[in-house]
Amino acid sequence: MVRASELSVTWRKSSRSQNGADNCVEVARLSTATAVRDSKDPDGPALVFGAGVFGGFLDRIKAERFSS
Repeated sequence: MVRASELSVTWRKSSRSQNGADNCVEVARLSTATAVRDSKDPDGPALVFGAGVFGGFLDRIKAERFSS
């Protein structure tokens, strides 16, 4: 875990997040990984996941969403 403020990246929220919502998870692409932070604490901790791990996580979410 690193502090989000230590990363020189562009953070983004889901396009499905409502404008101005502060209760979101934000992601940022790194060269070989993806960082995730809580939008309510932009200078707080960020979790960093390798590309394969984060890609698998997204695949699982999509599979669950479309199997319901």
